[in-house]
Amino acid sequence: MTAPKHIAIIGGGTAGWMTANLLRHRWARLGIDVTLIESAEIGTVGVGEGSTPYLRRFFATLGLAERDWMPACDATYKCGIRFPGWSRVAGYESYVHPFFNEADRELGNQFFTNACLRRRGQAADANPQDFFLAAELARQRRAPLYAGEGPGTDYAYHFDAGRLGAFLRGHALGLGVRHIVDTVARVERHEGGDIAAVQLKGGTRIAAELFVDCSGFKGLLINETLGQAFLPYRDNLFNDRAIAIPTALVEGEDLPSETVSTALRHGWAWQIPLTTRYGNGYVYSSDFIGDDEAERELRAHLGAAAEGASARRLRMRVGRADKHWSRNCVAVGLSQGFIEPLEATALMLIQFSVEGFIDALEGNGFEPGRRDAYNRRVNEMFEGVRDYVVAHYQLNTRSDTDYWRANRANRHISDRLASLLDVWDGGGDFEAELERHGSALMYLRPSWYALLAGMGRFPAELRPAPQSVTASQARARLHQMARAFSSHRSQLMGG
Repeated sequence: MTAPKHIAIIGGGTAGWMTANLLRHRWARLGIDVTLIESAEIGTVGVGEGSTPYLRRFFATLGLAERDWMPACDATYKCGIRFPGWSRVAGYESYVHPFFNEADRELGNQFFTNACLRRRGQAADANPQDFFLAAELARQRRAPLYAGEGPGTDYAYHFDAGRLGAFLRGHALGLGVRHIVDTVARVERHEGGDIAAVQLKGGTRIAAELFVDCSGFKGLLINETLGQAFLPYRDNLFNDRAIAIPTALVEGEDLPSETVSTALRHGWAWQIPLTTRYGNGYVYSSDFIGDDEAERELRAHLGAAAEGASARRLRMRVGRADKHWSRNCVAVGLSQGFIEPLEATALMLIQFSVEGFIDALEGNGFEPGRRDAYNRRVNEMFEGVRDYVVAHYQLNTRSDTDYWRANRANRHISDRLASLLDVWDGGGDFEAELERHGSALMYLRPSWYALLAGMGRFPAELRPAPQSVTASQARARLHQMARAFSSHRSQLMGG
């Protein structure tokens, strides 16, 4: 590795401080200095307050236990995501995308079997919320921490994005990251085209061998300076706006341990439980509804809890950079791309991008071939996540608004997604189709089954069929298994 002596990160927020922590943790032994420059004039977006289970690995890498960071970030546990209202198929009006556990092996396999039977026209029970432990834990508002013998459970987190950024900043400073609060006024480039330095409004000049663009949707370095194209996903994903409104917790109630993503008339509303409040929001398309009307719809959905609460309106640039690593600059976070927050993948993509960049650079990544391979892999990750999110809209069975009808009729989908849907609908070998696409899918077999079966994507005409485990039998067994887990609130409060 030809190590840079100095790395400058432009932009803070969760992306900037995750990057700073990972770089400094990995390369402090090499004497590499890391400077993070963030502007007091530019706020962070903070749309997402949820994660995938990969965030657990991030904290493990840094040696941070849950007791070290969760209380500081109002964090709670997340068993999965519930999707009410996306489907109008009887028995499938709501489903859960759970995080999968070793304890799910027996009932999970029965779910896969039942889903295949139903695909072929037999009336087997196949809603994933009836067969997975995470769904039962969420129903009972329990934490996904198993105190007994045997394999543990997988889970993710909810958190206050602003508090998480502040916590990561403090940890990074403790690792020796230099922090400058100022605004970039001008970017200098070498004659060959690489970035040489940034001039700050306060007069300071920061030179570095390597720059990380965490400037958000602006893309100050990757787009504005280096001219990398931004490739919008507008044809695939219609949503480009969000409105966020916090509401109070219900006194005396236990805390939910799931994200809820409820379909509304022109998009969907999230509800995320924190230890101090609910985070709520509405993700929608400005082609189908105006901002004022969207806010009224969200407030009506939230009811009395939203009275007097302030609303924050956000614009989203959905898509990705053509190249995430160009010359001596790598883009991370919103500057490299964004896929709407439906499956809470933003931090996962940041984490994968930075870890992959570190690995590539240690393999002499300044060679063009290394950069090209890195860009191909990150693009593949973005498009894999995009396809899974697009599939939610393709599979919806609502007909109450033009928004939902247009999403279902949209033919601007990848060949890969089209092939997956064709094989599923045609009763073909879905396992072989998943295997054919491999890691490019990003989501594993259980997630695809949960989505397709959970939306009720089955033939309308079904014939009776024997099934070894029905939904009611599975639920009874899950109910018993869940007794080994503590209530969510008591677990967070140390009970």
